[in-house]
Amino acid sequence: MGSEDLAAVLDSLHPSGGDRGLVGADPNLCAQVLRVDGVAVSATTDSGLSELLWSTAGASERLEELQFTLGQGPGLEAAASSAPVLVPYLSRLPDGRWPALLPEATALGIGAVFCFPLSLGSACLGTMTLQRAVPGPLADTALTDAWVVANALVAILLEGGPQQDAFAAAADSSDFYRAAVHQASGMVSVQAGISLAQALLRLRAHAYRHGRPVEEVSEDVVARRLSFHDDEYGPGAPAGEGTEGP
Repeated sequence: MGSEDLAAVLDSLHPSGGDRGLVGADPNLCAQVLRVDGVAVSATTDSGLSELLWSTAGASERLEELQFTLGQGPGLEAAASSAPVLVPYLSRLPDGRWPALLPEATALGIGAVFCFPLSLGSACLGTMTLQRAVPGPLADTALTDAWVVANALVAILLEGGPQQDAFAAAADSSDFYRAAVHQASGMVSVQAGISLAQALLRLRAHAYRHGRPVEEVSEDVVARRLSFHDDEYGPGAPAGEGTEGP
């Protein structure tokens, strides 16, 4: 893989309304060019939630789901700090760094993660997370190329004209991968009389306790199969508790 391959990836990047993604191009080719096993790009929305835009299948996609459900991981740290989070040896991290995520990531066969903020000044528009089974730092060339791709993604998210309009329209629609989470957070907020941030924490806690993706739990809330009513589980109740039923 050389400069021509990187140029091919950059040329093919563009907003796209395809299934579960707003970034065109082949994520597998991008991963190959950057010499990693997988790549995932998520955008940060105005509500503070992340939206998976583009990823390779398998471990990268699952890692994004886990970070979203558990509320911890390199993506959240990079988004909060607008600084890269480079972890070449995942097994060497202190147990308290990402206590819930670390064992799950290890079970996925991930040995190293490299997360880059998609930043404009102090504002973080999203993250690009690379993962690899073999631990060790990125080569200097791959690190430079990763920043080039990250900067290209920022340009895409800010690009003017019809492509920006398409991105904005998708961001406001139910086409988002985690649209149900947005809706469920609002419903739980009303049901339990708590803030949207607290509602999301309850959804995450419930999902983690029951070993389910937060998206599935949210779908149950939206379908009224699961509720967090104030009269049964008020703001003082253990976070994450809900009751099955209407």
